[in-house]
Amino acid sequence: MNNYSALQRFLHRIVLSSQLMRKIMFDVEQSIFLKKDDNFDDNHVFVAGLARSGTTILLNAIYQSNQFASLTYDDMPFILAPNFWAKISPRKSHGELKERAHGDGVMVSTNSPEAFEEVYWRTFGDDLKIREEFFIRFISLILKNNNKTRYLSKNNQNIRRLNLISEIFPCSKILIPFRDPLQQALSLFSQHMKFVKAQNEDVFVRDYMKWIGHSEFGLDYKMIHPSNLLYPNENEFNHWLEQWYLTYKAVLELSVKHEEFYLIGYDSLCNNPKVWVNVKDLLGINQETKFLFKETKKVIGQTFDNNLSNKCYRLYESLMSKSLGT
Repeated sequence: MNNYSALQRFLHRIVLSSQLMRKIMFDVEQSIFLKKDDNFDDNHVFVAGLARSGTTILLNAIYQSNQFASLTYDDMPFILAPNFWAKISPRKSHGELKERAHGDGVMVSTNSPEAFEEVYWRTFGDDLKIREEFFIRFISLILKNNNKTRYLSKNNQNIRRLNLISEIFPCSKILIPFRDPLQQALSLFSQHMKFVKAQNEDVFVRDYMKWIGHSEFGLDYKMIHPSNLLYPNENEFNHWLEQWYLTYKAVLELSVKHEEFYLIGYDSLCNNPKVWVNVKDLLGINQETKFLFKETKKVIGQTFDNNLSNKCYRLYESLMSKSLGT
């Protein structure tokens, strides 16, 4: 987003900032490309974890199987009209790999899958009458654009709507990664401070994150659990540790009721090759696919609540006992 030209920034603002424009583009897309006899199986994969849990790495590993359609940087900014944009886009190549704005070593090109699905939920998520039907249509259009039958989603915001995703696609699988709580909380806290600074320095960075619904951190951060907090201040490390606990406590409770929810310990994914084999078997990925899952451990240079930390690690052990591959 920092490297966008003035013309690219203008196009993104025109297409993504207006809900009316987004709805118009989706209507145009449906009318041209969606046919009555289109029929796609309910056999999709949704990767949804608290941010900084390894969701992007897991997404890329699954996507390399070439069995799934996903939104990519190529689809920006016409996220709700991927077929229309593919017809008129002047793009010729996918460009070279560059490190993404998070500064976390994840390399991306315009062909890389990313979490742009939230643009749909920002546009139609509040309309209870149409959001489920339109979401099915939206995914159908992505499948058609990629000539695939299975959809792959990575959207951290779906951690807020796990039940809804399961109701819409009951035969699909929902993968929920998690990391060592102190490490994940540190990563969340660090990214929050990093993007607060970046957004204060460049208003387009803030606007861009608003348009794609990226509110996991930064100036427009929206807490997943905002009520009855011991640590409501997001500029304190303990806030992120408490959010980790509350989020995954809810996830663990839900996973008992949903056999289509699969917990994945990212630390195990990095250190135990059997976990990735089990993920591939679960998703029906038959071809030989290897992927380097790299564990990152940093010194926790922040003071934290020991009682809260102990609660997190007890929960972490419970999550690990129910995770895939253990």
